[in-house]
Amino acid sequence: MTRKRIVTTALILTGIIITVFFGLRAFRAFKHMEGHGPFGGKPPAANQTDVSEIRDWMTVPYVAHMYDVPPKAIFKNLEIHEDNKDEKMSLAQLNEKYYPGQDGVVLAQVQALMQAFQTQGPPPPFPSTPVPAPSAPVAP
Repeated sequence: MTRKRIVTTALILTGIIITVFFGLRAFRAFKHMEGHGPFGGKPPAANQTDVSEIRDWMTVPYVAHMYDVPPKAIFKNLEIHEDNKDEKMSLAQLNEKYYPGQDGVVLAQVQALMQAFQTQGPPPPFPSTPVPAPSAPVAP
């Protein structure tokens, strides 16, 4: 064998060994992380019904999407003027900014609002036949 071929073979084997080594480490790390995190590692599904699933790390748009409620309604209920900065803040950060010294106020208010939205009945269905438009008055 030529010296060039030996060096090439050694480099290829070294690359394969390094790839396998770090691949196994990554696999073990991901396996170790299973079940950790919010909701046992599973993201919550949209249109939730259990308000106890709301956590203070969530943002208002996230909660609004989960419970199918307009974000503006949540901000209005919290008496917070909606702006782009507040949209990106978690419920805990909003609590710290607008209700300092009162732990859990925002979380409790959001949970109560989501509960109230759920107890409301569905909107009335549209009529099956269109309502005729009133006719214009005819001048005599």
